[in-house]
Amino acid sequence: MNEEYSYDLLATVKEGGCSAKLPADKLSELLSDIPMLKDANIMVDIETHDDAGVYRLNDDVALIVTTDFFPPVCSSPLMFGRIAAANSLSDVYAMGGVPLLVLNLNMFPSGAPLEALRDILLGGQEKINEAGAFVMGGHTIEDATPKYGLAVVCTVSPEKLVTNSGARPGDVLILTKPIGTGVLIAAHRMGLDTPEGYKEALDSMSRLNNDAAEVMRNYNIKGATDITGFGLAGHLIKMLEASDCSAELYAEEIPLICGVEELLSDGCVPGTTFRNKNFVGDRITFAPSISVERRLSLFDAQTSGGILMSVPESISSEVLTKLREKYPVSSIIGKVSKSNGTNRIKVSRK
Repeated sequence: MNEEYSYDLLATVKEGGCSAKLPADKLSELLSDIPMLKDANIMVDIETHDDAGVYRLNDDVALIVTTDFFPPVCSSPLMFGRIAAANSLSDVYAMGGVPLLVLNLNMFPSGAPLEALRDILLGGQEKINEAGAFVMGGHTIEDATPKYGLAVVCTVSPEKLVTNSGARPGDVLILTKPIGTGVLIAAHRMGLDTPEGYKEALDSMSRLNNDAAEVMRNYNIKGATDITGFGLAGHLIKMLEASDCSAELYAEEIPLICGVEELLSDGCVPGTTFRNKNFVGDRITFAPSISVERRLSLFDAQTSGGILMSVPESISSEVLTKLREKYPVSSIIGKVSKSNGTNRIKVSRK
């Protein structure tokens, strides 16, 4: 057990964070034949597998609604609360929203120290306060494995709404956070991580995507998604499907958390990496010079990852400069192209 915590959250789980998601292909399959009501004011529903749902109230205001929760990704209850709350808020930030109301969702083992649950909620409240949202209550049940997250309601101007169907040929792809959190979480559990790499992963996961959302609103960006459990390649392919586009990724430009390539080279490859790789399948191709480590990193399941935005090339330099004021590793990692009938990702060095 981690000596710093009397109740080590990592000791309660085999996998945590967004790696606990149901596989993307299985999720699509089970949702395909469930009948759902339609309404003319629904701007975004599950059809495009976007980050959240959007309902238009009037010409000036729409509501963005989402929920997210998962098992622990770290030993510290306080840090877990921060990360889970940041992850829950990320979906609405990816759509340009401003958080308004939240509900806490808690699952906690019977007999476990309630101080740990209090610390989880305290950590979550830090991020909720940072987002400027209001807690309206929540729900707590007993469960063998701790889980925490939020249900979130946000507001957005319909004209400023960002969706995963908004990418256009000629846009450049900008990523705001490094990838590799899944690798670092797995490495930490096995005692293979470095303090520098693990701290970078925790800091990245607990960082809100609020400033990225503000930049998208200010520059009228129309296409984006956040990178979480399906990995960079998985979320990008969903964006390309929704936008009917293809893309090229520049492998050497994609920011990685410190030590990720070395850990992958040493065989620290989480099982969800292969699940995500299978989901993308032959829709992705790699230049022969791309290393195995770089290839695998594209399928690593992220928790509370960055925003991947599709930005018109004419304003990309200005947008990148603004993003780097808050997210220093923000990088242009690729370019959107026409689909030519299929939605594909080509990975080159640059």
